[in-house]
Amino acid sequence: MSSQNLSINVHHVTRVEGHGNIEVSLKKGIVEKCMWNVVEAPRFFEAFLQGRPYKDVNHITSRICGICSIGHQMASLKATEAAMGVKISEQTLLLRKLLLHGENLQSHVLHTYFLVAPDFFGVGSVFPLVQTHKDVVVRALTLKKLANDLCDIVGGRTVHPIRCKVGGFSCVPKPAELEQARARLEAARPEIDKTVDLFATLKIPAFERETEYIGLYSKTEYPLYEGALCSSDAGTFKDEEYLSVTNEYIVPQSTAKYSKHKRDAYMVGALARFNLNYEMLHPKAKKAATALNLKAPCHNPFMISVAQVVEIVDSLENGIALIDTLLARGLQEEEFEIKPKAGRGVGIVEVPRGILFHDYTYNEKGEIVRANCIIPTNQNHANIQKDMEKFLPMILDKNPDEIKLNLEMLVRAYDPCISCSTHYLDVTFIE
Repeated sequence: MSSQNLSINVHHVTRVEGHGNIEVSLKKGIVEKCMWNVVEAPRFFEAFLQGRPYKDVNHITSRICGICSIGHQMASLKATEAAMGVKISEQTLLLRKLLLHGENLQSHVLHTYFLVAPDFFGVGSVFPLVQTHKDVVVRALTLKKLANDLCDIVGGRTVHPIRCKVGGFSCVPKPAELEQARARLEAARPEIDKTVDLFATLKIPAFERETEYIGLYSKTEYPLYEGALCSSDAGTFKDEEYLSVTNEYIVPQSTAKYSKHKRDAYMVGALARFNLNYEMLHPKAKKAATALNLKAPCHNPFMISVAQVVEIVDSLENGIALIDTLLARGLQEEEFEIKPKAGRGVGIVEVPRGILFHDYTYNEKGEIVRANCIIPTNQNHANIQKDMEKFLPMILDKNPDEIKLNLEMLVRAYDPCISCSTHYLDVTFIE
């Protein structure tokens, strides 16, 4: 096959959020083009925020994404609270962590079952599996609903939570609601075990490319809400130094910016978190990693989906533990007063697809003067491109349809949220 001419143009890659193309050209066995092309129109959320009062900001930014709306709220709230010197209570901290685990669970179930699994079953979508593997589809829907309901109980809505606010929550879940959620999480353990068993049977493509891994790092927990900004190549950084790590730049084939740090690309997301924080996984998640033959460090990007399965176990078990802590300490409505003031704050959290940055500058009225949001997929685009460049020559002995499928699977493994990544970031506000 390598001696033949070949042209592949995937317009657009399916089972991902947003629009991205794969373009490949091969002449006489020589690769002339291998390109990951993002064609989404830019979205102007940073500009939308100009002049907005701090109370509105987290509700606006949650609309950046319908899948990671909770993560955007958490990053937004952390940025605002850092700018205004607001300290949150332990109860608020625990509830926010619970929300992020709920979101991680719901997003990973969606990606692994509905977007990735069809490739391994040899079908184009999840719908044929309703006839051939009904038990798999029912399990996926059951776990997805469980995660959705957990987010609803804590945040007041499945997506775009309405209870989260600067300083805390407008109201908190009732103990009975959390007790019911805990019972359902505990009852879901057998279904999670079956999820691990299923993915242990799938034949993951054998491909490795070592890269830099960036995410939150913690010595006390598997971090989603709290932790230090960390690079596998360069150690930890202060939150305010994030721009020196992300280093966004423009490429001609993409409406989304690319990022690089110590190398020409880096990875964020479940596999990056796994590589940085394996020791902090829940013991049952470590057991799942062993069953899935996932060891840290892992340099195979196709294993991102496997790392997500490990995180499904971790988020379920940590969700149960957080509920136990909340119930033991007692839930109570909290009153707090926010006094707006001028300042700048950076909020960093982990969302399912990787590390997320929100950076706000406020005036003395508590209105946004400048905002910057750097989305996980934004940071993965360069790594996808570099992976494709190395992976393509390794699969040229396959037929064109297999080459196309393998390249699509590589992109899907990253679980890209392409629409969210196309932000216009260099905004100058004139009053």
